[in-house]
Amino acid sequence: MSAPHQILQPSHWKPARGYSNGIATDSGRVVFLGGQIGWNAEQVFETDDFVGQTRQALQNILAILAEAGGGPEHIVRLTWFVTSKKEYLEGLKELGAAYREVMGRNFPTMSVMQVVALIEDAAKVEIEATAVLP
Repeated sequence: MSAPHQILQPSHWKPARGYSNGIATDSGRVVFLGGQIGWNAEQVFETDDFVGQTRQALQNILAILAEAGGGPEHIVRLTWFVTSKKEYLEGLKELGAAYREVMGRNFPTMSVMQVVALIEDAAKVEIEATAVLP
């Protein structure tokens, strides 16, 4: 299924890798998802590994989005809050593989920022999402 939106990429810019610089949509139902962390449906962390928690946070996003009838192809924005820039950068290869495993080759607009801490002490990442469903 093709994405219900248009990727905005100036032709003279170097291509974005793993994200989009902009997305436009003409219509649809906008769905906002609160920040998801790397715990399971029982609110239990199964790992303290950064990549493992990110994989779980993305799975949580898709589970909530499915309640609205959406999938990863409908996500237009992700905002990541990470507690360690170092862990994020050192795990980029594994992180990319985990991302594609869960999200496929859907690359919405993204922002990533390092924060001092998250409300759940064991959380290493929190991700917010916005989707547009047809």
